[in-house]
Amino acid sequence: MSAPAAGAASAVLDFDDILVEIGEFGRFQRRNYLLICLPVLFAAANSLSYVFTAGSPTYRCYVPECDKLDDAEYGADWVSIAVPGSWSKRGHFTPSTCERFVANDGHFESSSDPWSAWPLDQCFAENFTTETERCHQFVYGSSERTIVQQWGLQCPENLWKMAFVGTVHFAGLVVGTALSGYLADRYGRKHIFLFCIVFMALTGVAQALSWDYISFLFFALLNAVGTSGVYPLAFIIGVEMVGPRKREMSSIVLNYFYAVGEALLGLSVFLPDWRQLQLALSVPPLICVAYFWLVPESVRWLLARNRREQAGVIIRRAAKVNRRDISVELMASFKQQELDAETSQEDDVEGGLHVQKDDKIWLAIKEVAGSPALMGRYAILLLIWAVNAIVYYGLSLNATSLSGNKYLNFALVCLVEIPGYSLAWLFLRRFGRRVALSGSLLLCSITCVASGFVTLAQGDWIPCQNGAESRHSWSCANWLVVTLFLVGKLGITSSFAVIYTFTAEMMPTERRRWCDVHICPLRCDAGSICASIGFVL
Repeated sequence: MSAPAAGAASAVLDFDDILVEIGEFGRFQRRNYLLICLPVLFAAANSLSYVFTAGSPTYRCYVPECDKLDDAEYGADWVSIAVPGSWSKRGHFTPSTCERFVANDGHFESSSDPWSAWPLDQCFAENFTTETERCHQFVYGSSERTIVQQWGLQCPENLWKMAFVGTVHFAGLVVGTALSGYLADRYGRKHIFLFCIVFMALTGVAQALSWDYISFLFFALLNAVGTSGVYPLAFIIGVEMVGPRKREMSSIVLNYFYAVGEALLGLSVFLPDWRQLQLALSVPPLICVAYFWLVPESVRWLLARNRREQAGVIIRRAAKVNRRDISVELMASFKQQELDAETSQEDDVEGGLHVQKDDKIWLAIKEVAGSPALMGRYAILLLIWAVNAIVYYGLSLNATSLSGNKYLNFALVCLVEIPGYSLAWLFLRRFGRRVALSGSLLLCSITCVASGFVTLAQGDWIPCQNGAESRHSWSCANWLVVTLFLVGKLGITSSFAVIYTFTAEMMPTERRRWCDVHICPLRCDAGSICASIGFVL
């Protein structure tokens, strides 16, 4: 059993040597890397699109006695007279969403006529009683249209349905993460990568064409399954063909693309209808069908499957595009070690020592379970992964609840991940893994707690002159809270980047991929489900 492992290790080492000779990040790698990064933009946007497609807009009851039928104003001056609600310490009124005061019929002679448009000066306190009633027509604070209006999901009793969209989405990520990894190992990185992109696009289009809430949930689940495989497979394909000295840089840049993809959702201000937004995120990735001819298969996967001839073709093509030559000695040595590895593998099979990949995974599980030290490491790693997921997605999902323009806030909360990844890179190089991880988590904790205290100390958001725009204008934003929120997101992003590296390096080499690719990310997605529920609560 030891011979194949040694042979495989040598093959990997020699492949890195070949990458150095043909160019660690030459024209061939740069072209493929850019192609691979483009669908990551749409995968990132799809991963959080439900924040806007299934978000709850600002609304209140429609008051036919006072509202103009075709030009109702959400924050009209008389709203506090006709609709119950709450006053902030700074004098800002937030109307109830689904209740209104019963009209005093003695003061509104034509109140039963829904087409009447009463002037503002007739809406006085004496025109309404203190009794409340439910309403079934609503006035919205913006032109945004989500599934709330589409299928009548207003009012508190339907809040669980909005939370359940996020739960279903992240459940799809759990399934997709495990499934795409297994299929990619079995059928090839490239083919499953392309399948995930096309599947994400088609199910996204189907989601935009949903006819009811149940069908929307079903296609949201399928869309998440496809979306979950795009980034990790792009990471593997993009990084595996890059030389050792450029590999760390390429992994960080891919995260930049992911952050920009999330921030693209901020442009949904120009696509206020949820169907239009979902189509805009789903149709463009279909162009990636051309990747079947443009993007090569992972050379390392081909070597692992003993498809040496195909791997050699890609290596020679890369050298040609990069205008580099491969020394005869290195290729000869590489081929000889490949033959040695194949011979050793055949000997193991003939001797009855061949172990299937699935069996190796179970052997890894048994070995870890039998070691208190490894079990302790895994327990700590799983806890950190779950905490990272809850905080990371919790901050992302609640970005739209910050004071100010929610589209701009969401874009900023996503874009702040770019300096977050850069900070992680700097921390890892200068302070080591433990200090980088602890420092990132501490930075996030301090700023998030501080933002909460600042909010409580001020009592409420700073209101604008127009109450209807109090949460939609930067002129009334609580800059300190927003800034602390952004720094907190920067810290948790840095922590996420560090924990990936920490997880890979803490485990023994033969168990590293099993933990890094299967167990810890699944616990991460489980934590994301909790964050989606907390988003509505």
